[in-house]
Amino acid sequence: MKYTVTGKQMKAIDQDTIQRIGVPSIVLMERAALAVADATEELLKTEKNKNLVRIAAVCGTGNNGADGIAAGRILWGRGYEVTIFLAGNFEHGTEEYQLQKRIAKQVGISMRPATELELCDGEIVLDALFGIGLGREIEGEYRQLIEKINQRQDIDVVAVDIPSGIHGDTGAVMGTASQATVTVTFGYMKSGLLLYPGRDYAGKVLVKDIGFFDSSRERTGWDAAVLEWGDMDRLPKRPPDSNKGTFGKLLVIAGSIGMSGAAYLSALAAYRMGVGLVRILTVPENRTVLQTLLPEAIVDVLEIPRKPFDREGRHEEETLPCYPEWETFCQAVKECCAWSNGIVIGPGLGQAPYVEKLMEMVLASTEVPVVVDADGLNAVARIPWLTKYFSERVIVTPHMGEMARLTGQSIAALKADRLQAAREYAVRTGAVCVLKDASTVTADPEGLTWINTSGSSAMAKGGSGDVLSGVIGGLLVQGMSRVEAAAWGVYLHGLAGEKAAKKQGERAVMAQELAEALAF
Repeated sequence: MKYTVTGKQMKAIDQDTIQRIGVPSIVLMERAALAVADATEELLKTEKNKNLVRIAAVCGTGNNGADGIAAGRILWGRGYEVTIFLAGNFEHGTEEYQLQKRIAKQVGISMRPATELELCDGEIVLDALFGIGLGREIEGEYRQLIEKINQRQDIDVVAVDIPSGIHGDTGAVMGTASQATVTVTFGYMKSGLLLYPGRDYAGKVLVKDIGFFDSSRERTGWDAAVLEWGDMDRLPKRPPDSNKGTFGKLLVIAGSIGMSGAAYLSALAAYRMGVGLVRILTVPENRTVLQTLLPEAIVDVLEIPRKPFDREGRHEEETLPCYPEWETFCQAVKECCAWSNGIVIGPGLGQAPYVEKLMEMVLASTEVPVVVDADGLNAVARIPWLTKYFSERVIVTPHMGEMARLTGQSIAALKADRLQAAREYAVRTGAVCVLKDASTVTADPEGLTWINTSGSSAMAKGGSGDVLSGVIGGLLVQGMSRVEAAAWGVYLHGLAGEKAAKKQGERAVMAQELAEALAF
C-alpha cells in the first residue's frame, strides 16, 4: 500500500525532515535534481530521442525552479547541451533558487530569460515553473510559456514534481498546464497526479525517494491510500474445512421489467468473488431468464401490489382493498433480508414509486451491511431522509450524475474536488462513499480515503457498475469491513477491467466479460 499527500502535507514532511531529523535542504534538493536528471537521460536513450543532446530547463523562481536549475546543471555535467530559461522576477527567488543560479553561473551554463525561449526539433524540456504549492490561475508570461511548450507536441517534457499548472491536491488545471511525457515526483505520490485531469497531464509518473522518512509522513498525515497488487493478500481467506455457509449469503435486490441483466451481472460478480450463496429478489418477469443464466442463484420474486400508492408509500382510499397484497410484499422482502449476511439493492430497479418504499423497508428492517447502487441511489435522492439509516451499515456507489442528484451540486463542482465531495458525503450521512469516475475515490466517515489506480476505458460500458456492486457485496458478506470491501472491491473491479481489455481489446469488453475476469 502506498500513500498520497497534499501540497501542504508534503511541505510539512519536508520541514520535519529538515528541522527535526536534520537533513539539510540542499541535500534533498540535490537528490531531487539527480532523480530528474536520471529520468531525463532515460528519455534520451529511447529510439525517438537517441540522437538528441539539447535540453531546455524552464525554471520559475521558487524551489521547483531551483530543482530544475540543479537538474540542468547535472545534465550539463554529463555532456548534454543545456540552456536554462529563467521566468519571473529573478530578484524575488527563494534562497535555494539564488544558490542554484549562482552555481550554474559559476560553471558556465547558459542562462537566458524565458521570454527568449524558442524550441527546436530534437530538444527535451524540463518543466520547473511551478511545483505542488500552486494555488492560483496561471496568467501572463507563465501562461504564454506553457502554451508555447504545449504547441510542440513532438517534444518530450519532463515535469519536476508536478506538471506546471496542475493543482497538487485536486488534479485541476489552474488556467493552463504543461503536458508532460514523464513526471518525476519526490518522496510521495501527490493526490493531484492520480485525479483527472491531472492524471492525464502527468504522463508516466515516477515517485523517487530523495531522503524522506515514513516517520515524517506519520507525524504530518497523508491524504489518501493507494492499493497495490501486494495488498491482495488482505482478501478473505478460504479455509479448506469450510462449506457454502462459510462464505456468506448475499441478497441482491435488483432488476425490473426489461432490466434482468443488472440483477444477473451483480449476482454473477458476487459468485465470482467467492460468495457461498446468492439470492436474487426481482420482479416475476425476470425469474425464467435469471434461472437460465445463473442456475446457481436462488431466485425469489417481488409481487408488486397491482394498484399504485403515493410517493410516501401510503395507499389512496380507493386502493385500500389491495392492502393484503402490500402486506404480502413487505413480508417477502423482510424474509429475504433476514436470510442474508449482506444486501445489494438498486441495480436496474427502475424508478416506480414502490422502489422508494422498498428502499425504506430494507434499510429500516435489517442490521446487515447494505450496498446501495443505481436506482437505489435515485430513490435516496428523491427522499433524502432515507440517509438516516446509513450510519455504520451502508455503502453507496454513485457515479458523478447520481452524486449530483444526491448532493444538489453540479457535476463540474464535484469533479473539481472528488476527494472532498466523497468525504463530505461520508461524514454527513455515515455511509462509506464510493464516488465512481475514471479515478474512483472511496471515503469513510472517519476520514480515511482511497484513490483507485486500476482500470481502463474498456470499463465504460453499461453494466460495469452492476458488476462492482456485486464485487463489493461479495467481499462484505465474507467478512471485510465496509471501507475495506469498498476499496478492495473497486481495485479488483479495475484489475478485472485491465485483464478483460488485454483479452478483448479496449473497445470490445462487455460487462459479463468483466465479471468473468474477476477469476484471479
